[in-house]
Amino acid sequence: MPTAHRPGLQVDAGLTIPESELSWRFSRSSGPGGQGVNTADSRVELVWDVAASTVLSPAQRERILDRLSGRIVDGKLTIAASEHRAQLRNRDAARERLADLVADALRPPAPPRRPTKPSRGARERRLDAKKRRTDIKRLRRPPHD
Repeated sequence: MPTAHRPGLQVDAGLTIPESELSWRFSRSSGPGGQGVNTADSRVELVWDVAASTVLSPAQRERILDRLSGRIVDGKLTIAASEHRAQLRNRDAARERLADLVADALRPPAPPRRPTKPSRGARERRLDAKKRRTDIKRLRRPPHD
């Protein structure tokens, strides 16, 4: 649904998903709804075909497909929103959720942890503290005859 006020979904400064790549499905939401419960299609599903997207570089596509592999089926990422009673609010929630999810997936991985060793002084302090604790507990024991 391309409109003038929504040229695309802004994920981050370098990536905007065009509206033409997003498809919508609407259905009845579960839960209470009053008079309009059986007529209003307020549940929203937003589908984006990641594998066929033209705005992603090969590296970005690979990273998204790898990081979101549990959520992507046949190269398509689906976001469902039904927490609001109004369809428009659910549409906004789905768009926001998709942008957050893609931005998280595109974020570069954290640097690997470099294992460190305790210093010699730290090892000695730890052993001294253990020795003092042992002596304190030994003094609490009844004497041997």
